[in-house]
Amino acid sequence: MDPILTAILLGIVEGVTEFIPVSSTGHLILATEIFGYDAKTWAAFNVVIQLGAILAVVVQYWRTFWAVGMGLLKLRSESLLFVRNILLGFLPSAVLGFLLIDYIRVLLGSTMVVAWALILGGIAILVIEKFAKPGPASGVAQMPAKQALGVGLIQCISMIPGVSRSGATIMGALAMGIERRTAAEFSFFLAIPTMMGATTLELLEIRGELMAGTGVVGWSEIAVGFAVSFVVALAVIKLFVAYVSRAGFAPFAWYRIVAGAAAVVLLSR
Repeated sequence: MDPILTAILLGIVEGVTEFIPVSSTGHLILATEIFGYDAKTWAAFNVVIQLGAILAVVVQYWRTFWAVGMGLLKLRSESLLFVRNILLGFLPSAVLGFLLIDYIRVLLGSTMVVAWALILGGIAILVIEKFAKPGPASGVAQMPAKQALGVGLIQCISMIPGVSRSGATIMGALAMGIERRTAAEFSFFLAIPTMMGATTLELLEIRGELMAGTGVVGWSEIAVGFAVSFVVALAVIKLFVAYVSRAGFAPFAWYRIVAGAAAVVLLSR
């Protein structure tokens, strides 16, 4: 397949799956396997196009970020608490991700790990949906520090491909009594420092190849994937928050179980 068409397809997969609890990384890994792409060739691309999804969060919630920024200049407590909670949620994955980066890359090469993680993650979502007792509507700034740190610790589980960063953080938040909308939005906001950190590390490692233009995947493919993931993710964020606020996460759980089981069958042949 033409590299640009591949970039478009993977950009769509990234945009659709990044912020819903089905694992964007897992789907990108499975896509390269099922459609016959060279996974190693597209591995860096899969990380870098996450910046498009990050930009979608910034655009969708620009008023929130603007208010927080203005509040920080005036040392307003709500803005300070917002930033504190984002930093507490980001810190565990930043530390563990740096320490375990080589082990994480080994797991990224295993499509069977992704398939089983999808299945087990789906079961976990169903269990949490059934027994979790979310509290009243609040907001990210109103979360206690221990809840923010707890969600950050749970986010570390998503270093296993197929677990889903958004799934781990959202369901972890629900399990700790955070209501659905705040859980989803906290997951979105946590994605910004988390994904920017991962992307920065990846860019530093492949900067020589990109600057030289020696790889199959160059700046053109990355630009196309970035743009597609941004547009698709922007639409998905709006729809996702509205949907889960009234309907919950069970449909995503069943999708994970079915997709994971199908992947196990296909990969076992």
